[in-house]
Amino acid sequence: MLENLGKALKKSMDKIANAIFLDKDTVEAIIKDLQRALIQADIDVKIVKEISEKLRKTAYDENIKGIEKKEQLIKELHDSLLEILGGKSKKFQPKKGQKIMLLGLYGAGKTTTIAKLANYYAKRGFKTCMLGLDVHRPAAPEQLEQLAKQNKLTVFIDKKEKNPEKIYKKFEKDLKKYDFVFIDTAGRDALDKALIKEIKSLDKLINPDYKIFVIQADIGQAAEKQAEEFSKIGVNGVIITRMDSSAKGGGALTACYKTKSPVFYITTGEKIHDIEEFNSESFISRILGLGDLKGLLEKIETAVDKKSAEKAKKALEEGRFTLDDFKEQIKQMGNLGALGNIAGMLGIKKVPDKMLNTQEDKIKKWEHAINSMTQEEKENPEILEKQTSRIKRIAQGSGTNTSDIRQLIKQFKMLKEIASGSGDLANIDPSKGLNQKQMMKLAKKFGKKLRL
Repeated sequence: MLENLGKALKKSMDKIANAIFLDKDTVEAIIKDLQRALIQADIDVKIVKEISEKLRKTAYDENIKGIEKKEQLIKELHDSLLEILGGKSKKFQPKKGQKIMLLGLYGAGKTTTIAKLANYYAKRGFKTCMLGLDVHRPAAPEQLEQLAKQNKLTVFIDKKEKNPEKIYKKFEKDLKKYDFVFIDTAGRDALDKALIKEIKSLDKLINPDYKIFVIQADIGQAAEKQAEEFSKIGVNGVIITRMDSSAKGGGALTACYKTKSPVFYITTGEKIHDIEEFNSESFISRILGLGDLKGLLEKIETAVDKKSAEKAKKALEEGRFTLDDFKEQIKQMGNLGALGNIAGMLGIKKVPDKMLNTQEDKIKKWEHAINSMTQEEKENPEILEKQTSRIKRIAQGSGTNTSDIRQLIKQFKMLKEIASGSGDLANIDPSKGLNQKQMMKLAKKFGKKLRL
């Protein structure tokens, strides 16, 4: 997502920094490259023209000299992109006892986003629930119910009732017991009069603290019209979905900017943990290949089960870390989402496609292999290296091959070595998460040894 724009911006900044003289030809060449990249990313042509004029004004200002002019141009470019992405991010700041209603058209991903939000705040110690008021889309209540069961979330639905106001009134007393209530509403192919009437009616009845517009990244230039229409019914902010796709994404981002609607969250995949707070400065850093450690730490906090982490830490300290514990840890690593997203947050610009495609397959193979082992083998995996017939039996029983089992044992030993070693990594407190220094050490060590 926006990878080509990031490359073009980085290239432009490098050209400015390395130019001996910023003459007219150099400036115009840089601006031309930028214009092409911005338009290809679905950034509105009017905004592209505004950025171009700002850069020209700075470049041709005779009062700015030498190195200072280069710095001013780079800053202008950075600030312009920051402005496109909504300026300094306005955070979604819910307080206990609030109701958050999500709005949007068909296919934007409202229902899955509601589950992601409920899970996000549940992982942070809040009592959350979901309320299904989409009475028009077939199987909408069932989808919300299924997401709740899969992720141990609370949901209130009525599969028979076709009046959303009656459903709300039915559960109104129950909803008051929760810190946050996330409300799913109906969508349409377009924001027609019937949908506007329904939204306004629910708004008056429920009086939500937040009305959030959900829009998909691949909507393109049509995003502006949708954002304008939903802004008229008083949305407080936006969540952009499918930011992991090949979509250009610029259309959705610039639409939010033009309608003065802050982006609160973005979703980056199909898994329950694939949601993150949108921070424009961190986002710029990421598309320029500079990483976003803060965002990665927040993702880890959401994905990792603290009780499981505490249990694993205690097992390591007492020298009884088993392959069952290892299986639980790699499952949680899988919860972090696609390897490409994690790599981008670490500032790794390119991960081979082969590695991206095999990540989940390898984790599944290892899980199957561990499930095919005896309890003795799980607790004492060193016996597998001494008795290779056991490895063949496990491979046959789990649908894997012997090289998969050997790699599993190697990675288990390596993880045990890292986690039980000296220094910062040995003293990670799961209840507090990782600090930046620990994360960099972990990234460096895992980058050399761990192959998922």
